[in-house]
Amino acid sequence: MDEKIVLSARGIYKEFPGVKALQNVDFTLREGEIHALMGENGAGKSTLVKVLTGVYEKDSGEIRIAGLEGPATIRSPQDAQNLGISTVYQEITLCPNLTVAENMFIGRGKYHFVNRRAQEKKAAEILEKLNIPAKAGQQLGTCSLAVQQMVAIARAVDMECKVLILDEPTSSLDEREVELLFSLMRDLKNHNVGIIFITHFLEQVYEVCDKITVLRNGELVGEYTVSELPRVKLISAMLGKDMEDMTNLKNQKRPYSNSGETVYQAEGLSSAEGVRPFDFHINKGEVNGFTGLLGSGRSESVRAVFAADRVTGGKVKVNGKDVKITRPKDAMKSGIGYLPEDRKGDGIIQDLSVRENLILALQVLKGFTKPLSRAESEKLADEYIKLLEIKTASKETPIKSLSGGNQQKVILARWLLTHPQYLILDEPTRGIDVGTKLEIQKQVLKLAEEGVSVTFISSEIEEMLSVCQRLIVMRDRKIVGELKDDQLRQDVIMQTIAGGKAQNG
Repeated sequence: MDEKIVLSARGIYKEFPGVKALQNVDFTLREGEIHALMGENGAGKSTLVKVLTGVYEKDSGEIRIAGLEGPATIRSPQDAQNLGISTVYQEITLCPNLTVAENMFIGRGKYHFVNRRAQEKKAAEILEKLNIPAKAGQQLGTCSLAVQQMVAIARAVDMECKVLILDEPTSSLDEREVELLFSLMRDLKNHNVGIIFITHFLEQVYEVCDKITVLRNGELVGEYTVSELPRVKLISAMLGKDMEDMTNLKNQKRPYSNSGETVYQAEGLSSAEGVRPFDFHINKGEVNGFTGLLGSGRSESVRAVFAADRVTGGKVKVNGKDVKITRPKDAMKSGIGYLPEDRKGDGIIQDLSVRENLILALQVLKGFTKPLSRAESEKLADEYIKLLEIKTASKETPIKSLSGGNQQKVILARWLLTHPQYLILDEPTRGIDVGTKLEIQKQVLKLAEEGVSVTFISSEIEEMLSVCQRLIVMRDRKIVGELKDDQLRQDVIMQTIAGGKAQNG
């Protein structure tokens, strides 16, 4: 093996019942290289990572590690760790009842017999080095979600490791924390660590990566040098088709009009999660959005609309009539649907099938004393799997087996099944591939054409501008501006976030 190559995979095959997850895939990682692994959900990225780390055993092919004579045998994560491969997966389950130090070293044989004081001292050194605002002896559950994610990354960081694999590590981090992570990645790169970086944020790839390997449908599309690959060509490689649809998406968006009938109107709405009293309305067939920095209150505001959090004040009208919405079922009965930000925690029921997850909201509306027949639920599942092109081996497949993008489609289908007049989508495209993201954006515009009102929230401003006719800008859990028509520009949004005048307060 070339001395500059730290990891080499050749001819990797991996098949699951009914799915060829990897077909003759090659991958090369060099010392001191940050290498993006990209592709749509279901392209094979996570499967390849799990093969490299011993979670899955490959069907054929070989893996070679620098300094090792002959092919490596990786049958377990412990084998991978012993070979110098550290990993942070997209969705990590930490132990909130344990301390930060215990979470950092749990299951790591290298530190298995270290006493608690020494363990906390070592953890404190790592936390200080990475500038993570947590104490080694602090209970993890008292930390914010972003800090917990950084602790998960700290678990995997070891200056002696040869390979660091980061699977969507920035999805829960704000801009400052992303920069902190990138600083760490560059530091590791300078120490000749090879880094495999999986992300759906194109900006991040072009900011920090040296190489890109693209997979599609379990096959290798190619390896590219970042500086020589235009973004349009990267997206085309991922999708396997031209980008006319993406270019023309904005042209499908209608201008904002206040002449339509108001479907939902709130006055002085507030919640137990600290949302300041705010006024809000949405017209029939309108797509609007809440935007603002992390912690601005955009998600808490729509949770108040759906009563996902306890409502503490305000008046609500639906179709001009006073209604009382104090729990999600009240909102559902008023024709409101809600796709939550936390897909794993609040959206899917992991052990239920695609069919069972899909019919859930409709069943709640009907009441559990009036269950849908098996034949009816199967017919509806087949219809919406086809409509949204959900990739699943069967409607009876457990939803946890699906890629993130396809799980998101199931949740969207769940609400479409109830024929809502008002649909709230909070981060519907987070952590999913470019192709599925485009499909969901198109579906939003199609729903608006059919008269459905949609509130769309995304942390990506460019995406908001692609679909929204009106934007409500938030800062410090207050509305600080409302933008429409020629105001819908990135510079105006950022200006409003930085210095807008609050609507309330």
